[in-house]
Amino acid sequence: MCEQLVEYFQGQIQKKDAAEVRWSHGVNSRSKLAKALQGTAHMIEADIIVRGHDPKEPIMGHPPDTDSDITLKEWLECVKLHDKGIKLDFKSQEAVSISVALLKEALAQMTSPVWINADVLPGPGSQTKPLEPHAFLAAVKTLPTNIVLSLGWTTKWTAGIDNPGYSWEMVHEMQNICQSLEHLVTFPVRAALLSQSVSELTWLLQQSDR
Repeated sequence: MCEQLVEYFQGQIQKKDAAEVRWSHGVNSRSKLAKALQGTAHMIEADIIVRGHDPKEPIMGHPPDTDSDITLKEWLECVKLHDKGIKLDFKSQEAVSISVALLKEALAQMTSPVWINADVLPGPGSQTKPLEPHAFLAAVKTLPTNIVLSLGWTTKWTAGIDNPGYSWEMVHEMQNICQSLEHLVTFPVRAALLSQSVSELTWLLQQSDR
């Protein structure tokens, strides 16, 4: 996955290191998208929700937002005209099911890196309900196999207390849902919880021959 990213941007980064790839996060409005497309970021990250009123359609926004000045369709039409990679973060299963057809159409015209992200399992300290993993994977498995699935856990971190890390049960459950996937997979994790989860996350990475 990192090799794929580095290879695509090798003419734009100084050395063969994925840490050289620059990101623009939370690009959920027309103004932020225009700035990101003209800026130095290689990858643009945005969130997808469903509009909270009619017409019910996928839009760019992060909860608790319920509306936006740009739809997913408009966002994709702008991005595909530029040499930028994208990471799309789904915030609800409803958003996934009504976005797949739009994604198929747009991704067929893109050669830049594409990551599809969702929190599909409960993680350390979290009380937030994740997307149902099997429903999410069933929806996105029809997308081109050159995209990267970014599969994470819902998490919570609180300052001043001993926060739990990723448990063996959590990484085993993630391995179970990933082992039959054809897509490349990356695991977004909360950096503050890495130090107490090294053994568990190392084991998870070692389950792949890539």
